Amino acid sequence: MARYTGPVCRLCRREKMKLYLKGPKCDSMKCPIERRPYPPGEHGRDRVRQGSEYQGQLREKQKARRIYGLLERQFVNLYEEANRQSGITGENLLKMLELRLDNVSFRAGWGSSRSQARQFVRHGHVLVNGKRVTIPSYRLRKGDVVSLKEKSRELIVIRHNQDTLDRQVPPWLEADGAASVTVRDLPLREHIDVPVREQLIVELYSK
Repeated sequence: MARYTGPVCRLCRREKMKLYLKGPKCDSMKCPIERRPYPPGEHGRDRVRQGSEYQGQLREKQKARRIYGLLERQFVNLYEEANRQSGITGENLLKMLELRLDNVSFRAGWGSSRSQARQFVRHGHVLVNGKRVTIPSYRLRKGDVVSLKEKSRELIVIRHNQDTLDRQVPPWLEADGAASVTVRDLPLREHIDVPVREQLIVELYSK
């Protein structure tokens, strides 16, 4: 399976903002963007450009793709599906991204980052309606119950995340204890706290 294996802190520096790809490290002074708040590369510090309309649209798309950990082809396919649905295309796209199994595992507080939550799903620690699902991109529906396996609940890393992470479960999820959440409703735009202007993504792909 293709995936990005490079330094993720470089991605945050490229977008000139924290994307919270490394969990607790992003809130500490060890975060590279605290020490080097400019794009990576030899001339990153001196790179001052007048941002064009296309550049702004591209940066928003890259930001959304990197936050949720998707490759370009996956993101394009998701956008095309969102465009076919009724309603606002940009909001449809964000809703579909939020309903991914790895994102819900992150929202539930089991993983310190989306990449760690994705690893939990891949390793079979997460159940959907009582059945093991190992596909991070699995899209949940209203009423689905997502839970941790009985043995997985005792993993040190998961218990540590539950004890230390100060993360509120979004209103569209209902927590049934520390090891289970239910998709109470489809997420609304005001409940999605990612710093992305989805309209610019739509404009980029509409050209």
